[in-house]
Amino acid sequence: MIESDERPLTGGCQCGAVRYEISAEPLNLYACHCGECRKQSGSSFGMSLIVPRAAFKLTAGEPKCWSRPSAQGSNVDCWFCPECGSRLYHASSSWPDELSVKAGTVDQPVEAAAAIHIWTAYGLPSTPIPMGATTFPFEPDS
Repeated sequence: MIESDERPLTGGCQCGAVRYEISAEPLNLYACHCGECRKQSGSSFGMSLIVPRAAFKLTAGEPKCWSRPSAQGSNVDCWFCPECGSRLYHASSSWPDELSVKAGTVDQPVEAAAAIHIWTAYGLPSTPIPMGATTFPFEPDS
């Protein structure tokens, strides 16, 4: 998932005002094709690195939060930099022990070919998915 052995993983927003560290190995890497992730990323899909919540630590700045309903009926807290607007991570009561960190905010290279593609039923028809990639038409069970 991560092309570097460097730990902790580090990352932050586009302007550098908000920074973080991740002290544990990521659990999964998702490429989400749902409409919400497409809007948030401004692209064909959003990439999220799933990490243990206890392993995530802010090291600089104070992100702001915007909440939206999820397809499962819970709220998703969407954390972003108040200066540049970069989305940084998501949290939800549906997955209380995990955070969904926006993969593009991680400083170390993320191996996109390792991504599990989810919500593909809502994907744009012209978006290629790598041969052999694990896919789910909707939300995976875990």
